[in-house]
Amino acid sequence: MKRWNGWGSAEIDYPVPPSALTYLNDALGPPEPGPSVPLESIVRRLPPSRLPDHPLVSLDPELRLRHARGQSLPDWIALRFGRLDRFPDGVARPGSDQDVEKILAFAKETGTWLIPYGGGTSVVGHINPPPADHPVLTVSMERMRRMSDLDEASRIATFEAGVTGPHLEAQLRARGYTLGHFPQSFEYSTLGGWIATRSSGQQSLYYGRIEDLFAGGRMITPAGRIEMPPFPASAAGPDLRQAVLGSEGRLGIITRACVRVSLVPQLERFHGIFFPGLEQGAAAVREMVQSRLQLSMLRLSDSLETDVSLALTGNERMVRLLNGLLRVRGLKDRDEKCMLFMGITRARGLARKTRRMALEIAREHGGVHVGRKMGNEWRKGRFKTPYLRNALWDLGYAVDTLETAMTWSDLPTATEAVLKALRQGLEDRGERVLAFSHISHVYATGASIYVTYLFRLAADVEETLARWKKLKASASEALVARGGTISHQHGVGLDHLPWMESEKGKLGLQGLGALAKVFDPGGIMNPGKLFRSEWTR
Repeated sequence: MKRWNGWGSAEIDYPVPPSALTYLNDALGPPEPGPSVPLESIVRRLPPSRLPDHPLVSLDPELRLRHARGQSLPDWIALRFGRLDRFPDGVARPGSDQDVEKILAFAKETGTWLIPYGGGTSVVGHINPPPADHPVLTVSMERMRRMSDLDEASRIATFEAGVTGPHLEAQLRARGYTLGHFPQSFEYSTLGGWIATRSSGQQSLYYGRIEDLFAGGRMITPAGRIEMPPFPASAAGPDLRQAVLGSEGRLGIITRACVRVSLVPQLERFHGIFFPGLEQGAAAVREMVQSRLQLSMLRLSDSLETDVSLALTGNERMVRLLNGLLRVRGLKDRDEKCMLFMGITRARGLARKTRRMALEIAREHGGVHVGRKMGNEWRKGRFKTPYLRNALWDLGYAVDTLETAMTWSDLPTATEAVLKALRQGLEDRGERVLAFSHISHVYATGASIYVTYLFRLAADVEETLARWKKLKASASEALVARGGTISHQHGVGLDHLPWMESEKGKLGLQGLGALAKVFDPGGIMNPGKLFRSEWTR
């Protein structure tokens, strides 16, 4: 069963190795164990539901609690401290498009607000109930996960939108195909959620982001159905798919999606390369992508993230051997070594050529190839890393992330400004912050930066939340001021609302609001997310 107040399966743990714990104690100071109130104590305090009975709606208190929050740090703080003040009044679990239409009709009749729910993995507040007089109904898509069609001639598969990553891939791979969309939340997030938040998978350099994979489908809105045929191309005016992509439940509920699939690749390899510094590594990555090498992933950690990643392996002997190898190959101990994972996903002959060309570029920038062992280890554990949040919270450390994208010319100064804002963000409270980053997705014109930061939990909920708010605001202001988007892959939800106007402009936001009124005249769809309306956090 999934954890109700943390990440993933309750049966999976990711303990912090002693070497990493020592590292964190030195960097942040000794922590006090984080709180974790029992589920039963919150369930007992749930207010009665305001909804009338309906055959598709459950009013079960524990189910309502389990659908009350996502995976953002404020959500964790509320759940772990037991300070939740808002819950959905019920959870609907439709099994068909007709069920979704019945739920929409029920909501309109009863004045109920609806929150579409995929896998509950949102890290920016997409699924949080509003503080409103209206009843709130969460619509979980978990029963709608079938593949209804696979057009092998066109390589288009049609799925119901509630399908999770593993189930989607299992259905495709049984026929020799893959979607190739692997966000870190892959195990629990859903196809509909990927579309609604403009998700990006770890190998998007080869397969494309979700907007490249989403060919068409259906969204059911309070005003009716939107049908989007999977044309290979069309010049028939603005593309309605672009309105659905990133809509975050404000227009309606995505019920099915046609996606572009690929044959399962003949060969897939992940290589490790070390550079003497971030500048050399970034230059190599930029040259590789601008040379249009047929790679599937380029993920470059800064020197601090490289150190933390190696400490988290818990394998001190391996780290000593690696450092010895790098010294022999020309990287000095004083170098600020940065680790690159390079993915190749191709037919065998093409893969060998791509590997040779990429390694030539790496060597020209001082890179040292260390083979596939580290890349293979990363690949095996790439969906396990979020489990560290559970262990770190229990120890007394909060972990959060933020991400952005910007042009190559803006990238160095913007990254430095964001990290500085985080590292200095709690100095007035006498607290330290450990912040590091990696280039997570690359484009010919720029790259995405993914930042992780850790700080100590406070003894009370208000101070812990205040620390997060200060760090989130200062880092967001820094990245927006220096040319970054407020979100590259996590969407907007609640947490990014304050910075939307600086990116879209006042007129742009008015346009989004006008579009929502066409498809959702009564304003019942996920109010307050994506752009301001009746309420904000």
